[in-house]
Amino acid sequence: MNIDRAVLALAGTMILISVALTALVSTWWLLLTTFVGLNLLQSSVTGFCPAAVIFAKLGLSSGCAFSGAPTAVSVDARPGS
Repeated sequence: MNIDRAVLALAGTMILISVALTALVSTWWLLLTTFVGLNLLQSSVTGFCPAAVIFAKLGLSSGCAFSGAPTAVSVDARPGS
């Protein structure tokens, strides 16, 4: 498992737990879902994810999303080139 998959697994797990707790305990647990969503949004904009930093310190291998390397591929759009 790499950092990207671990971050997605953690976010999905936290959202499912939050939904279950909302249904069973209190609607205040929707704040956890909101926090996870906002964290995913800010990490998509900034490229910084606190969970990715923690997973990197735990020794998980880097994926393409949180490696710090550019992921865009240069493609020449001219036909025949």
